[in-house]
Amino acid sequence: MASVYPTNEFKKNVKLEIDNIPFSIVDFQHVSPGKGSAFTRTKLKNLLNGNVIERTFKSGDRIPAANVEMKEMTFLFKDGNGFNFMNSENYEQIVISAEQIGDLALFMQDNMSVQVLHYNDKPINVDLPTFVELVVTQCAPAFKGDTVTGGTKPATLETGAVVNVPFHISEGDKIKVDTRDSAYVEKVNK
Repeated sequence: MASVYPTNEFKKNVKLEIDNIPFSIVDFQHVSPGKGSAFTRTKLKNLLNGNVIERTFKSGDRIPAANVEMKEMTFLFKDGNGFNFMNSENYEQIVISAEQIGDLALFMQDNMSVQVLHYNDKPINVDLPTFVELVVTQCAPAFKGDTVTGGTKPATLETGAVVNVPFHISEGDKIKVDTRDSAYVEKVNK
């Protein structure tokens, strides 16, 4: 990994450190105006709080790389201190606060493999698998005439998440859910 990135090496998802905060490049554009010097316009996502900012860099600027590392970890359990994870390689355990996990907690299951982003050896972000399979624990019953298409109803899943599902889904069914937008994907055959 480079210790600094010149503006001509910017790519999407490159991790930079600006004012002691880690950022990821969301979008960038190299601009060469007719008059004046070239510059690079960027959209940067703050890896600590998720905010997106716009920043312009002069051509030739060198921006330090963020000291980030993605580690595969296993979610063990939740307790009063937060969410407990274990490093899959060295079995080291860490605790991440509920505030850092946020809404992702609604889709986390024991022994789930996740990616944890570390900044300066401290966990700052968790990436869940794109899809998870969960059992419906509570929803309105299906009635004759309900079809696969044509409407949805709320359903509570085993983790406590509530998602909208088609009318034909009933309690005890296992469904696939997209963790990026909490959307129902499909019913999973048992």
